[in-house]
Amino acid sequence: MQTKLTVDAVINTPQGIVLIKRKNEPFKDFWALPGGFVDYGEAVEDACIREAKEETGLDIKITKLLGVYSKMGRDPRGHTVSVIFMAVADGEPVAGDDAKEVGVYAKDQLPENMAFDHKGVLRDTLPFI
Repeated sequence: MQTKLTVDAVINTPQGIVLIKRKNEPFKDFWALPGGFVDYGEAVEDACIREAKEETGLDIKITKLLGVYSKMGRDPRGHTVSVIFMAVADGEPVAGDDAKEVGVYAKDQLPENMAFDHKGVLRDTLPFI
């Protein structure tokens, strides 16, 4: 089995943090950071911007590399390595692509039902927001 490279964005807006409700398995109907798989030959920064646009309709500006998350078991489809960026955006997010719904949450009112290890990622992020 092959390791897959993914990206996720912690998007901070004036209203709060943007999350998507997943339309598909795994973790269907759970909240997640906007993100997805990196295409062959694509820079991770470009993949992050693309995935955010596809899933939220927002044009984001990456502000910081938060970290790389690679613990086995974080994705039931297999071993994934996620490069996670902090970003900012302005505007009204709209669900698209793999997103069933989009929500904007205050950092102290995040949903409980989070996909993958995204609750831990947000715990790591909140001190920097």
